[in-house]
Amino acid sequence: MSNWNRRQAMGLAAAALLPATARAAAEAWPARPIRLIIPFPPGGTTDLMGRLLAERLSARLGQPVVVENRGGAGGNIGADAVAKSAPDGYTLVMCSIGTAAINYAAYGATMPYKPQDLAAVGLAVRVPNLVLASRESGIASFDALLAAARKAPGRLNYGTSGIGGSPHACMELVKARTGIDITHVPYRGSGPMLTELVAGRIQTAMDNIPSALNFVREGQIRALAVTSRERVALLPEVPTLIECGLADFDATAWFGVQAPAATPAPVIEKLGAAMDAVVRTPDWAERIGAFAAQPPGLTPQGGTTPEAFAAFIAQEITRWAEVAKAGNISVQ
Repeated sequence: MSNWNRRQAMGLAAAALLPATARAAAEAWPARPIRLIIPFPPGGTTDLMGRLLAERLSARLGQPVVVENRGGAGGNIGADAVAKSAPDGYTLVMCSIGTAAINYAAYGATMPYKPQDLAAVGLAVRVPNLVLASRESGIASFDALLAAARKAPGRLNYGTSGIGGSPHACMELVKARTGIDITHVPYRGSGPMLTELVAGRIQTAMDNIPSALNFVREGQIRALAVTSRERVALLPEVPTLIECGLADFDATAWFGVQAPAATPAPVIEKLGAAMDAVVRTPDWAERIGAFAAQPPGLTPQGGTTPEAFAAFIAQEITRWAEVAKAGNISVQ
C-alpha cells in the first residue's frame, strides 16, 4: 500500500471512530466538575436561582456544579463567554429573559453572540416583577407614582438591574401604557440598585421579586404593584398592574440553563433530564415558592425539556423585540 493510500485509509478509520468517540464521551459525562456561569453580580435573582439550581443539579449529576459570577453588559459578558467556550457540557450559563431574549433587540448589531450560538437545556423558574419606591420618595401607591410623574415629566427616575433585562422592559412597557415620562437609571445587578433605592438616591424601581422581597418585608422600600396576572401569596396586599388600571398586563421574568451550541446532543439530553427531574420535585416548588417564584410548566407534567425551552425562547425573542421597539430600548 502506498503512503497516500495508507494515509487515506487511516483518515477514513479515524472519521469512522468519531461518532463512537462522541457517544463514549457523552456516556461518561459528567466526569469532572461543571461550571455554571451567572452573568450578573451576586445578590440578584439570577444569582439566587442559579445557586439553588446548582446545588440540586450537583446531587442529580454526581459532580459539583460550581457557580461563577461574571457580570457586565446586561449579562452579555458571561453569556458570551459560555457561547465561545468548549462545547463539552462542562461550561453552562444561567440565562435570563435578558440574555436569552430581550438583549438581542436592545443591543442590536453590538450583540456579541446570536441565538444560534447557545443551545437550550431547560427552563428553571418564572418570576414576577415588582414596581418599587423608596420610602424617602413619599410615593406610597402606583396611582401616586403616576401622579408624581405627570406633575413633573422627566423629573422622576427608576432603577433596574441593567439595560435590557426584564425589569427594564417591563417598566418601559408601563411607560408606554400610561404615557408617563420617567428616567431610567441602570445598575450592574439588582444588589447595587436596591442599595441605592433603600438609601433614597433613586426614587422608584422595577425588580424581580426574589431579590427585592426581604427589603419590602422589612419596610425598607415600598412595593406598589406586581407585574403578574394575579397577586402573589407572599405579598397579598400588593395589587397587580391590571388592578391598577393596565388591562391584561402580564409580564414575568424567567431563568434557565443554556450550553454552547455544539454541545453533543446526548449531553444536552442528559442535562435536560436532570433539570426536568429537579424542577418537578415538591422541594423545588417549595424552595422557589419562598421567593414568590414559580416552576417552569413547559410540559404537561409541569417540567421542562430542551425542545420545549428552545421553542419558548424563540417566542420570547419575538415578543420582547416588539416591546423593545415600542419602548425604544437600545444600548447602541
